[in-house]
Amino acid sequence: LFPNKIATEQQSVVLVKRLLAISVSCITYLRGLFPESSYGTRYLDDLCLKILREDKSCLGSFQIVKWIQGCFDALERQYVRGLKFFVIFSVLVTELYQFKFKYKKEAPQMDIISNKMNVVNGVCSEDIKQASSLLIRKLYLLMQNLGPLPNDVTLTMKLLYYNDVTPDDYQPPGFKEDDSPGELLFDGDPVNLKIGSVSTGFHTLKVKVTTENKRMGRAEGNLIQKNGPTEISHQGLDCDEEEEEGSTKISCLNLAFSQEEVIGPKKKRKVSEPEKLLLEGRK
Repeated sequence: LFPNKIATEQQSVVLVKRLLAISVSCITYLRGLFPESSYGTRYLDDLCLKILREDKSCLGSFQIVKWIQGCFDALERQYVRGLKFFVIFSVLVTELYQFKFKYKKEAPQMDIISNKMNVVNGVCSEDIKQASSLLIRKLYLLMQNLGPLPNDVTLTMKLLYYNDVTPDDYQPPGFKEDDSPGELLFDGDPVNLKIGSVSTGFHTLKVKVTTENKRMGRAEGNLIQKNGPTEISHQGLDCDEEEEEGSTKISCLNLAFSQEEVIGPKKKRKVSEPEKLLLEGRK
């Protein structure tokens, strides 16, 4: 499921792409967004994974696959900084999944002293695989313990870019310039969960989930007991708290209950989105 060795940038890209595809598949499957026929089955040791496939009989899941492939294009070019996957009920955000991407500007150096495992910049392939497996398991555990979503929801995805390297006219396949008017508001009391991160020496991927507090139920206790390091915050949507590479600080995503906005440059950052996807009458 994951590359046996992470010794090159291309192997690292493959890993990050698979982590993204598995994560989005996990989210859509365990949140009951698409029918069983939209998924294939793979195994991560003892964990059965359901992976989205190009099922043309289900327009919704087929469209999500195309969105992921569009993100792959931006990831390969090292343009994309973040992916935000929104679940919207009525006009309010009811769940938000965030993926952050960082790239090493200099090629990692191989550690030729190690003759047992491939080591790049002090990170060995086995450790990377274990971190990847833990990330997926924690995401699965959370999805299995969250309360249900409303029946009729709308899905959308936004890609955020590193402005200093991304051409102004670049749009990944299936995406267009974000023309959303104004703010996206969150429905109710949001809770942030920092699921984890994976660093390969070439890329770093971080995953965070924001959901409605009332859906947490037994999830909070289970996550803390079984996976210790999961961080849970009830203090708003700290979406973009880190500094952007090569730029000044950027402002937070304007959601209700968001942290105080950080004053940044006047230039609007580049954001892409696809056509929104309405899912009606889910069972």
